[in-house]
Amino acid sequence: MSDGALPKGVLVLINPRAGVTAPLDVVMRAISDHWDRPDTTVSFQFSKSVADGQRKVQQARAQGVNTIIVVGGDGMINSIGAELIDTDVALGVIPTGSGNGFARHFGIPLKAEAAAAALAQADRVRIDVGRANQRPFFVTCSMAWDAAIVRTFEKSPVRGVIPYVFAAMFEWFEYKPQPFEAAIDKRDTLRFKDPLLFTVANLTQYGGNARIAPNACPDDGLLELVVVERKDAPAVLAHLPRLFNGTMDRVGQVQTRKFSYLQVKRPNPAPIQLDGELVDADREVVIDLLPKALTVLVPAASRIR
Repeated sequence: MSDGALPKGVLVLINPRAGVTAPLDVVMRAISDHWDRPDTTVSFQFSKSVADGQRKVQQARAQGVNTIIVVGGDGMINSIGAELIDTDVALGVIPTGSGNGFARHFGIPLKAEAAAAALAQADRVRIDVGRANQRPFFVTCSMAWDAAIVRTFEKSPVRGVIPYVFAAMFEWFEYKPQPFEAAIDKRDTLRFKDPLLFTVANLTQYGGNARIAPNACPDDGLLELVVVERKDAPAVLAHLPRLFNGTMDRVGQVQTRKFSYLQVKRPNPAPIQLDGELVDADREVVIDLLPKALTVLVPAASRIR
């Protein structure tokens, strides 16, 4: 840790339904090899549901645990991290999801052995937390076609990048855009006739190394809005490789804006995406930010971006 001290208590919460990157026995052995020290108490538990995982975090906090290691993807990071907002308990991540946007942003290795080793020498860093209608998100929040993709992806029995691409193709034809009115920081009001992509980013990427907001910084007190309207979609798709090399913001048809408060109004209610999970939302969505509200384990070799 950055202060040279070992954590007194560590709870490892495992999503038994994850495991895209490594078998669970490999993950558990890797954590034990690097975290089971004389001055550290490490316990392993399974998160059987969102409510079960959150209850176990609450119990661990009451017992004085000051580090929670999540073995799962961005959805589990969201539900567990929500219980750690405005506390001194640090969140560590062994990524076993399909996209792993959170881990990729912070340079956490995708291999269990390397991730466990990196976290054992990590710094404890405080990052901002975004909120959509009071519900926290740490990576991204999406409200248009970029949210509808999740609806189709969730129906797939297979996880990974390829099913996500097929979901995107399906929703390309099925999604019906609606106009958005966006009031930014209670000053400027922007109107979008038919946005196809409407994403708010706290971190740089969706996952799978798709960096939708390459300039997003998790500790600057700002979120980043990224918008592409339907009429501009063909031109943006022609530059699709930029999504993966961190230069998407250089495409002229991609509109971006930094902010700390955003009020979005739509004619009809529609689900939104929060860290890879689809949630129902009313016609109005208010996005705000809690500055440096979550403590995260960031590998010492990685710099916070």
